[in-house]
Amino acid sequence: MFEYELGFIGAGNMAKALINGILKSDLYKKDRITASDIKEEALKEVNERFGIKVFKSNAELVNKTRIVVLCIKPQNMKEVLEEIKDAITDAHLVISIAAGIPIRAITKILGNDIPVIRIMPNTPALVQKGMSAIAYNDNVKQEYINIALDIFNSVGETIVVDEQLMDVITAVSGSGPGFIFRIMECMVESAVRLGLDSADAVKLVVQTFVGASFLAKESKESLSKLREMVTSPKGTTEAGLQVFENKGLKDIIYEAVHAAYKRSIEIMGEIEP
Repeated sequence: MFEYELGFIGAGNMAKALINGILKSDLYKKDRITASDIKEEALKEVNERFGIKVFKSNAELVNKTRIVVLCIKPQNMKEVLEEIKDAITDAHLVISIAAGIPIRAITKILGNDIPVIRIMPNTPALVQKGMSAIAYNDNVKQEYINIALDIFNSVGETIVVDEQLMDVITAVSGSGPGFIFRIMECMVESAVRLGLDSADAVKLVVQTFVGASFLAKESKESLSKLREMVTSPKGTTEAGLQVFENKGLKDIIYEAVHAAYKRSIEIMGEIEP
């Protein structure tokens, strides 16, 4: 159980996932968690679902808490920081999950003495299977790092990285679920074209991805070895994989990841105060 009050600025899907994970893990009791949002329906939902206190004013939330989690869109960051800067002190910990917004952009407005942790989570956090990468500035003490790790471990797993790696992590882990869902969609569409019922195709594809992911996570074998284990010489898997090679799948995947990486950098340039 943490000592400090915890507040979420932004009450969208990721905030709800984090609040749910925190409460399930008993890291905080609901009376020590607050949220603010410009949308009244969002505040009503988190209040009714989790029983937490809500505020319409971001500055009021900051005045009532010590740990402030910025669960807002990158394009809204500057406006929110300007709104809360007079209420933030070096006794606060600020945690940001906004893609593309570097720590220096946050401290430029809030002050260079403010402890800031930057985190890149992903959407599987909605079902407590997320992956989050954590970076922080020199003002962050170990106690704060442990708090952030506990919060984000409540919705999946975490790694601690140098902030300069955040753009590639955004591309691989942050955007990754979207890439995987698109591949899944294509597999379902292929199965339907070959005669499968749509519902059966979805079930087969989803469970195949679940099973393959779990096997990759639990096995001591490398991804290459696992691929080889299911690829019999002159068999069906080999035939399909050969199409991947002929069509340049490796290059396609790299180009997609690189495009997401470049876009993350562009967002920083567009929004950084």
